[in-house]
Amino acid sequence: MLELAILGFLYDAPLHGYELRKRITALTGHVKPVAESTLYPAIKRLENAGLLARATEPGAVAAPRHVLTLTEKGRGELRRRLAEPNLRDITDENRWFTVLAFLRHLDDPAAQAAVLRRRLAFLEEPASFFYDGDRPLRAEELDDPFRRGLLTIARATSRAELAWLRETIGSLDG
Repeated sequence: MLELAILGFLYDAPLHGYELRKRITALTGHVKPVAESTLYPAIKRLENAGLLARATEPGAVAAPRHVLTLTEKGRGELRRRLAEPNLRDITDENRWFTVLAFLRHLDDPAAQAAVLRRRLAFLEEPASFFYDGDRPLRAEELDDPFRRGLLTIARATSRAELAWLRETIGSLDG
């Protein structure tokens, strides 16, 4: 997810590490804040793989800044990762939001729709946070108001996403 976010933001524009970290944190929010000790090794891996380039620019006040840009190989890698997200990228909400944030960089509407169809298929499977044996429980079956609330909110969110997915897939197919 972190590497996908780095590639995605740099696809938009060259950035220095601090600005990149701010944008990734804004995307992932409080759930998965990105630490410098995680970000900079990821940047180095991508740079060593030839996906990023680093240039030094004079700083506005003090030290020079390292500005990162995406190479053509990096652009191709981003498009590949968007076209072929792994199962966790489809099923984990935070990872899915990262894919969704950059899916516009996948130029082919049919490929975009194929990714959305995978998420749609996942959401259409009966599921719950709570089960009676193998049977998923519905909010109405729970006495616990907090668990009932969790399921009620999740259902509303899923319905909104399902409606958006169907509409967007229809427009991409049209």
